[in-house]
Amino acid sequence: MDDDIDARVALWGPACEAVARLLSPHAEVVLHDVGDERVLAVWNPVTRRTAGDRALPGELGPPGRPADDVDGPRETLLPGGRRVSSVSAVLSDADGTPSAVLCVHLDRTPLDRAAAVLTAFAAPAAAPGEQAPLAEGWTRQVDRVIAARVRARGRPAERLDRTDRLTVLGELERAGVFARRGAVPVVAEALGTSRSTIYALLAELRAGGERA
Repeated sequence: MDDDIDARVALWGPACEAVARLLSPHAEVVLHDVGDERVLAVWNPVTRRTAGDRALPGELGPPGRPADDVDGPRETLLPGGRRVSSVSAVLSDADGTPSAVLCVHLDRTPLDRAAAVLTAFAAPAAAPGEQAPLAEGWTRQVDRVIAARVRARGRPAERLDRTDRLTVLGELERAGVFARRGAVPVVAEALGTSRSTIYALLAELRAGGERA
């Protein structure tokens, strides 16, 4: 590491250390050389990188960024598949020339798990196999069925996968929910997806039922 790099780490290192300590152990802070896109220093190295390693693809934001530009937050996948929120900022020297890029990667995994737990606690409890009659309000039936799936899977409704969604739609279909006017938009919003996705899944579900 040459004197120029040492100077940048010495200048911005305390700020990097402060951010890393605040968000530890869930965030990695990286200082990059703006020219060759190599790592100058890493705090809380979640990606196990060290000084001299190359930047990750897209880590430094769009090319040709102006001095003092801040990019993000944006979603990135770290090695190993962890979903992170990333922010990067161009840091300039005393004469305004871009000199380094500061990147912060916040691991979303513990936040997603916490959201799933809170969602499950907030959902109305129902005994296994219990279904609310439509007389209580079909929107409550939607809430009950989705809440049961959320508790079973341990993830927020918007992160349920295709199989989970088909299971939810199957239960709602059998309960007669989709015979109600405006059911599709309500279910789409509750699942955090689009109406077109719900229509496509319903078509698949009904086609499978006809073949059975």
